[in-house]
Amino acid sequence: MNVLLLRLAGPMQSWGVQSRFTVRDTGLEPSKSAVVGLLCAALGRSRSGPVDDLADLCMAVRVDQEGVMLRDFHTAGKGGILKASGDIERKNVVVSTRYYLADARFLVGLEGDDLSWLSQLHNALRDPVWPLYLGRKAFPPGEPAWLHDGLRRKASLDEVLQVYPWLGHDPAKRPDQVRRICDDPAGPEVRPDRPLSFAERRFAPRRVRTDFMPAPPLRQEDVSCISPA
Repeated sequence: MNVLLLRLAGPMQSWGVQSRFTVRDTGLEPSKSAVVGLLCAALGRSRSGPVDDLADLCMAVRVDQEGVMLRDFHTAGKGGILKASGDIERKNVVVSTRYYLADARFLVGLEGDDLSWLSQLHNALRDPVWPLYLGRKAFPPGEPAWLHDGLRRKASLDEVLQVYPWLGHDPAKRPDQVRRICDDPAGPEVRPDRPLSFAERRFAPRRVRTDFMPAPPLRQEDVSCISPA
């Protein structure tokens, strides 16, 4: 097997899979549909393009920094008037409540047999055709999703997630363990986020398992910054 790694980090992210009407939710980590959509943008693939070749890759997410969930009161449209009382006179205005994660950092791994396909994706992340965003167009990555050493040949997803350096900024705040969410046909949790068609907004269920793994190692430069006790 071969593995492609992505870094998803930014001031704001949103990974909703069950948003309805005026409430836009977010998951606590990237959904598979969002990761596939991000790769489609990098490739320049339209909404009507195929997604099976991306959705078939086995995905895992390592949560290096749990984000803080925040809520945004959002208005869109024109013609609305905000009164001094705080009430809104609605004229062609849509009011919604939107949730997002602040200051989260994720390492996403995609595993597959075809090294040339993963290499193509790796190159697309370095020079994407369309802008990338973290769940919503208003949330661009704070750092590139592309990792210079993100293509791992003849490696398993599990072992790469264990050895790839922690993505946090402050080594003193590295947790003792991190959360990990993996595709697993026998997993106990079902998530409706495997994309079938973005044009038709059709999704299939995906089984996952969630566990905790020991904290990944620090980058060498971070180790040198830690003063001895």
